[in-house]
Amino acid sequence: MLYFPFIITYLFKMWRQIFRDNITSLSSLCTLLELSPDQISQLDSNSHFPLNIPRRIVNKMEKGSITDPLFRQFVPLKEERSYSKDFFADPVSDTSFIKTPSLLKKYQSRALVVTCGTCAMHCRYCFRKNFSYLAENKTFEKEIEYITSHKEIDEVILSGGDPLSLSNRVLGNLFRSLEEIPHVTRIRFHTRFPIGIPERIDEDFLEILKTSSKKIWFLIHSNHPKEFDKDIWDALEKIQKIGIPVLNQAVLLSGINDTIEVLQKHCLELSNHGIVPYYLFQLDRVQGSQHFEVPVEKGKELMNTLIELLPGYAVPKYAQEIPHRKSKTLL
Repeated sequence: MLYFPFIITYLFKMWRQIFRDNITSLSSLCTLLELSPDQISQLDSNSHFPLNIPRRIVNKMEKGSITDPLFRQFVPLKEERSYSKDFFADPVSDTSFIKTPSLLKKYQSRALVVTCGTCAMHCRYCFRKNFSYLAENKTFEKEIEYITSHKEIDEVILSGGDPLSLSNRVLGNLFRSLEEIPHVTRIRFHTRFPIGIPERIDEDFLEILKTSSKKIWFLIHSNHPKEFDKDIWDALEKIQKIGIPVLNQAVLLSGINDTIEVLQKHCLELSNHGIVPYYLFQLDRVQGSQHFEVPVEKGKELMNTLIELLPGYAVPKYAQEIPHRKSKTLL
């Protein structure tokens, strides 16, 4: 017992190291990547959506480049300042579907719990970058009450932010609450965490998944094969080994993955590791993301070529979320 406080201190420091080793300073990033003054002048140092990138991802970026596909996904450029009347603060009308402070219900049998406002990383095209997240909601009492009283809900989606930003204690309590609702048969995770901080898939989290009586679906978000490494595949394999399907959702992004070579490699990398390339989404038109948009016609051409090159299970569905429609719209 004499060493117990020291063990707790060690674990706390280790936890902080895993989750806090993110680059949040633009000047530090520029130094790490050895950017030139001209390149630095193209960055937005006053963005309202702050820089936040796991060091693992920064280490994969090409030095001396601002066109690297990972750099473009996570670093603010001055292009974000441009305004278009066809781009919006709330491009998928999330606010019109709010039923409780942390629950959205867009579709007949599914409810989405906005678990938190924290992410492992800040994607520059994030459609919820302007969402009014609660400062803290660790009990989800109103959300559980709503789901319990709406028996048509058979699937609960845990999103955010990122649900893996929550501690295992909070996630475990949420799972136990959902266990008590008999008409909920499926729980779905929407997470980007394993791509930047695969260490988050720890034994305590796996135990939460193992002991659940609900069917779990685990959806990651990746856009480019450069995002992956062995640690990430190993972490996702732990999910798969306990019988949970892992799927990927990607966004079609100009200058990042809008070539057949990148899309083909990305889909094959996922498929070769037993991960289903589930969706390739047309960009949600959030204000400041105009430079990421790929014309739908180009997207269709890319998909037609992918269908010719890949087995059917390796081809994602090309889709778009159109506000107030009863499902995703296949393109």
